[in-house]
Amino acid sequence: MKSRTIVPLLLAVATLFFFTGCQKAYYAAWETMGKEKRHLLRDNVEKAGEEQEEAAEQFEDVLSRIKSVYGLDGGELEDYYNTLKGEFEHCGHRADIVRDRIDTVEEIARDLFAEWEAEIATISSARLRADSARSLADTRRRYARLEKAMRKAESSMDPVLRNLQDYVLYLKHNLNAKAIGTLRGEVRSIESEVKSLVAEMDRSIKETESFIQSMEQ
Repeated sequence: MKSRTIVPLLLAVATLFFFTGCQKAYYAAWETMGKEKRHLLRDNVEKAGEEQEEAAEQFEDVLSRIKSVYGLDGGELEDYYNTLKGEFEHCGHRADIVRDRIDTVEEIARDLFAEWEAEIATISSARLRADSARSLADTRRRYARLEKAMRKAESSMDPVLRNLQDYVLYLKHNLNAKAIGTLRGEVRSIESEVKSLVAEMDRSIKETESFIQSMEQ
């Protein structure tokens, strides 16, 4: 088997192990490729930032779609609904990706910190042991800020998704100009929540960037 096919296969197997609860096998698979837990944490934090950015863009796109309904005639509303429904489903998919990635980051961080703490106890030099303990404590503090920001960004998606679902379901059975007028208030609410979501995502993304930089120092 060619090497270019082996690596993707190993990555797929490693990911499968992780999500089925076989963390030891997951970490072992990565270690064969030269990646320790600290590398995995950094990579997943970076991916978390990218996926939050993509989710924010998706939510902004669906907001733009909602606001574009005004001026459409009755014959275009069916197509508008079908497109909007698809974009709402994409939002839900993006939200699930963000949630799963944050869960992965948290699990790797927990395992890294536990391993780090256990290994500190085996260092015979008091000076090196104390220095490593300070480094661990500092990394934990920085990670706590990151986790808080990511979870806050994650929770900001929920009210938007609920309002979008209400909007799409109402529109499904009321494809007429009167219904569009009735939904004006909902659009303002969705717009406000999307702005809050994007702001929280931006803050979380900045925290991911800061955490990654600190790991590279």
